[in-house]
Amino acid sequence: MSFAESVAVPVTDRWGPWLTYADALTAAGDPRGEAVRLEHLHDTGGAKGTTADPGAAYVRVEQDLGLDRLRADGSWQFTWSRGFVDTAVFRPAAETASRRGALVERLLADLPHTWTYDPADAEQWEAALIDVLLSHPATRLLGELELHLTDYHHSAERAAVALSRRSWPRLEALHFGHDFDLLLELHTTSTGNRVDPETYLNDPVVPKPVERALWASLPALRNLALEGAYLFDDLEHDALTHLRTRGSVFADGSLFDFSTPALVSLEVVSDHDVHGTVASNAQLEALDAARFPRLRSLDLSEAEFEADEAGHFVVLAESSLLPQLKYLSIRDLVIEDTDEDRTPLAVLADLAPRFAHLDFHVWGDIDVEGADGEDVELILSAHGLSQYADSSDTGDDTGDDTGTG
Repeated sequence: MSFAESVAVPVTDRWGPWLTYADALTAAGDPRGEAVRLEHLHDTGGAKGTTADPGAAYVRVEQDLGLDRLRADGSWQFTWSRGFVDTAVFRPAAETASRRGALVERLLADLPHTWTYDPADAEQWEAALIDVLLSHPATRLLGELELHLTDYHHSAERAAVALSRRSWPRLEALHFGHDFDLLLELHTTSTGNRVDPETYLNDPVVPKPVERALWASLPALRNLALEGAYLFDDLEHDALTHLRTRGSVFADGSLFDFSTPALVSLEVVSDHDVHGTVASNAQLEALDAARFPRLRSLDLSEAEFEADEAGHFVVLAESSLLPQLKYLSIRDLVIEDTDEDRTPLAVLADLAPRFAHLDFHVWGDIDVEGADGEDVELILSAHGLSQYADSSDTGDDTGDDTGTG
């Protein structure tokens, strides 16, 4: 491998210093120099009438650096920019799984990595592939990273360790986690074994010291997507602006109890789990202006909460966060009859004006117990509130429970 780490990397986007960098790489015998020059010709239009092909040059770079084997496995998809891997997406490729053990053994022998692996354990192969690429010097200027894990009981911690071993000055977008159909269901590994996610309740997959080092290593991070069950204990990041969570990613089951003071946009996807349990409305009390002083967009359109009384609608109406929001979407708007002095329709009429200043939408059902659908629609439309739904049901004339749409 002829990667010239000692050559100073430009800190500007201007091409001049990068062409000087390319010349220094070539002088050091690093094939990335030629690739950078061809990339400049291609990007600036200077390649017209020539056979300049930066793609072919980067194929040669990958061969020289030993990364062509990762490319051939198919689990990693990555792009190059100015001599460095720019974007990288990991998703285990099923069609090459039978050959992966031999590949991992060769990669661990030839390329740097942070962890000790047993190549005979197929459930460690995923972690090894991730570790090898993230430990390679060609990824130091990575801008976007997606990690879609299968054997997350090994790979989540080891990927976090690999990331935490150095600072990532340009990594602005990160997707980290594992897919699932039903939250907390037994997870099937690459070998067909089962992992019980509830094993990690209050004891996260990624240990807290590793987690702290991970967030500290990502100073440029602005967009984060987390997916899965009980991956982390907490999230502390002063510059993160956009966050999406799917599942119950924090080990204590909380949805909003984290520290991201610069957050502007938050999307939470949370459905019922394998036990039929949904999130408590009390979780929404953590959404306050002191915790999220810059939050302007809150998307709860795919988050299910307990359907009791006025539910999360009344909790949000009383939140100190509400006045600063510009956009808010919720899944359902359900107001039940609590046998108090006010009818559910009167509760809606009292709360609706508090949402009138923002772009507010209900993506699912609107069910105001005992109210006529037209009366509900009149109150909502009077304050600029709307529902996104395919249903044509606008209530009936009997006074029974209705939905609007």
